[in-house]
Amino acid sequence: MADQTHVLFVEDDDVIREATQLALERDGFAVTAMPDGLSGLEAFRADRPDIALLDVMVPGLDGVSLCRRIRDESTVPVIMLSARADSIDVVLGLEAGADDYVTKPFDGAVLVARIRAVLRRFGHAGGADRGEEGAAAAAGGVLTFGELEIDTEGMEVRRAGQTVALTPTEMRLLLEFSSAPGTVLSRDKLLERVWDYGWGGDTRVVDVHVQRLRTKIGQDRIETVRGFGYKLKA
Repeated sequence: MADQTHVLFVEDDDVIREATQLALERDGFAVTAMPDGLSGLEAFRADRPDIALLDVMVPGLDGVSLCRRIRDESTVPVIMLSARADSIDVVLGLEAGADDYVTKPFDGAVLVARIRAVLRRFGHAGGADRGEEGAAAAAGGVLTFGELEIDTEGMEVRRAGQTVALTPTEMRLLLEFSSAPGTVLSRDKLLERVWDYGWGGDTRVVDVHVQRLRTKIGQDRIETVRGFGYKLKA
């Protein structure tokens, strides 16, 4: 297990849980599967997995609440699983700190692709961390935008001298904006660059993460350009 990517999978449907666990294990993942939120939280604290897959509707402690508890303790990537693409639960999960979501029923290959995409962003499975460090080093030094400071080498952010805690996804999003201040970046472009989507994705993922980032670095620092996307104010 030490050489494998460890997945925590929380799902109350026995058939889905067992079938998905087998499919992930066939793809080389080590999987801890739990039927409810409370046992999922215990497993997370005991095993410290590389990524968590959380169904929204699980008993005991629902998936959104579990995501919040995990995010209070860790920046480990989280993917929410929701039965409805238009459900408010999708937005609630992202607002709780999830990095992505997958709609049920899902194709096993799509789920694996999404897991690998998230892991690449977080520096697992293929050396994405080294690539990010190289990009940061190339940028060099500290970027300053008003009271906002971005240390692209130390991967730290400060606002008015106070350290701002960002998740890896939020950091990558901010680095994209700061690499081209004043330039409008479309939601599709951000999905491609930050979420590593080589296919169409739900732009709500971008919108919610931008809003979360705004609450941390200042609501007026990232401007919405209606019909086009977002830009960082220089």
